[in-house]
Amino acid sequence: MNRRRWTLVVCLFLACLNASLVFADPAQPAALPESDGNAQPPNFVFLLVDDLGWGDFGCYGARFNETPHIDALAEQGMTFENAYAACAVCSPSRAAILSGCYPARLHLTDWIAGHKHPHAKLSVPDWNMRIDHERILLPEALKESGYATAFFGKWHLMPIGHDDFDQHYPTDHGFDLNVGGREWGQPKGPGRYFSPFDVPNLDDGEPGDFLTDKLTDAAVEFLESTPRSQPFLLYFSYYTLHGPIMSPPELVAKYKAKAKTFENTNNEHLDPARAGMVERLDESVGRLMQTLDTLGIADNTVIVLTGDNGGNFQGTSGGLRDFKGFSHEGGTREPLVVKWPGVTKAGTSCDEPVIGTDFYPTMLDIANLPPRPDQHQDGLSIVPLLKGDATTLPRDALYWHYPHYHRTAPYGAIRQGNWKLIEFFEDGRLELFDLSKDPSETTNLAQTHPERAERLLQQMVAWRETTGAQMMSDNPDYRPEEAGTVKRQNRKKK
Repeated sequence: MNRRRWTLVVCLFLACLNASLVFADPAQPAALPESDGNAQPPNFVFLLVDDLGWGDFGCYGARFNETPHIDALAEQGMTFENAYAACAVCSPSRAAILSGCYPARLHLTDWIAGHKHPHAKLSVPDWNMRIDHERILLPEALKESGYATAFFGKWHLMPIGHDDFDQHYPTDHGFDLNVGGREWGQPKGPGRYFSPFDVPNLDDGEPGDFLTDKLTDAAVEFLESTPRSQPFLLYFSYYTLHGPIMSPPELVAKYKAKAKTFENTNNEHLDPARAGMVERLDESVGRLMQTLDTLGIADNTVIVLTGDNGGNFQGTSGGLRDFKGFSHEGGTREPLVVKWPGVTKAGTSCDEPVIGTDFYPTMLDIANLPPRPDQHQDGLSIVPLLKGDATTLPRDALYWHYPHYHRTAPYGAIRQGNWKLIEFFEDGRLELFDLSKDPSETTNLAQTHPERAERLLQQMVAWRETTGAQMMSDNPDYRPEEAGTVKRQNRKKK
């Protein structure tokens, strides 16, 4: 499919969308909201990066990776120092963003379809591998108010191996357009990150074409083809930086040369191919920002950039302990940059803890739409933080629930203020950290602060009951010699 044909596809899609709005049931009109003095409702560009480490961007301390466009975005908006994914692996985190609910409430608590540990000490609950259609997700809420909604990239929210598999594409959950989204958690086409791609509604291009670039082409076409009178949600869920680690040869060569003389004083992950992937991501962000400027809509477009879980290597965590799949900070703390032109003060930073469930109510708030507390049950609008009206949110704690085996043993966690408690389900072992003094979680204070540890534990237990979190059970087929239980959790940060 060439550029001209793709433009035709998008135009036909938007024509059909506008026609559906014109001829909709007059008893239920699709009302377009008006936001704070603007005749045109705000647009949203939501950028979700896969396997993004807290230390992957220049604006978060990276020196080996080069991210000039993302750093420029940070200078134009607000960065968050304590932003979290709702899970240390991808599918639950993604579901939390779209639903505004903790994975524990959704019973969608692992990447789909998850690891199998038949002889582990504990049995995994019968968890949910889909977002139930009864839930009104963020794109559905915006679509009901007249927004065009388009999805690009990685989806990974389909019940693999179940009869209703074909009922859970992005277009079944509120997106008008799906480019690239299927059951895959990583590129699995014949060329992986290179052509041919084998993802929905994306042409394979020419030999050597790179997936991030091609998806960006499609996203730019969507922006250029959307009528200026039509507010939109462009949800770009990058496959990158997930493996397989692949990058254009010229970028691999560039970073190989850089690595030879680079003084790695911060223990960064020096993989030339991965650094090339980060650079291609940065170029994608730059292209989208330039397109918004060229079209004259940048001043009415809110940009959000974050990740779904930690990076896949220790050196991507910016000094935090561990990485993707672990209970510690490197598994869930994420970069978060928000640009809200004319509202959020440029170049500012926020220390208040926020989490993936907050994006749904926040975007409704920005669009001047009524909240849906019966839907985004676990999220809070961070608009007061973005406006500078407040430095804290009316929330007592953040929670994580992972009744599965991965790199970590099954666990639950709570962060209240600067204190973080982790409970490991196999043996009830507790780890307590004061993140204000020990952000790298090197010193377990559970024995020296037993009352605080017990108080946080009981609060987490009460939260699990409130959300209906599924718990593990003793495994009758437990075989210690074959369990494969993770042994790395107690290791010191390297």
